[in-house]
Amino acid sequence: MINNVKILKSEVLSDNWYTLKKITYQYSLNDGTVQTHDREAYDRGNGAVILLYNQEQQTVILTRQFRLPTYINGNSSGLLIEACAGLLDKDNAEDCIKRETEEETGYKVTEVRKIFEAYMSPGSVTEILYFFIAAYSKAMKVHEGGGLEHEQENIEVLELSIDQAMKMINNGEIKDGKTIMLLQYIKLHQIL
Repeated sequence: MINNVKILKSEVLSDNWYTLKKITYQYSLNDGTVQTHDREAYDRGNGAVILLYNQEQQTVILTRQFRLPTYINGNSSGLLIEACAGLLDKDNAEDCIKRETEEETGYKVTEVRKIFEAYMSPGSVTEILYFFIAAYSKAMKVHEGGGLEHEQENIEVLELSIDQAMKMINNGEIKDGKTIMLLQYIKLHQIL
């Protein structure tokens, strides 16, 4: 497909936490009709996410932490169970996820496997998320995890059986899209 988009105007609406822009663009339809649209796009950078799994124990490592947007949208506690994740900042995805894994979960992983990448909310957020999996063992635990104090993280580390995690998707305890995708990947590919 040829490039059928022309950016006419880009206006920064907010640059407080990350960048929210209003973009005016022209888009050519297949029949040649040109439409003009105004859309907002939130740029928070790209990220990485990982699911740690233990084949012998049939377990996974997840985290639980407060997420304000979920609280605003009906999650009464604001707590969300998730796979370990973080923004790339200036790192490549693999280095980022190794660092985040140690900070958040306390496990030091040296080998990770990228399984795919995906846009998670392409209608409004520019982020590409890089998905990883990695085996873990008790010997890899170097500290309790919980995140970094200077980043104001307060993360609870959870070790769950894969069966329990899958039940938590079905009963609504796990509602995070990236986490559901990773758990389903592990089951679909018979890793656990």
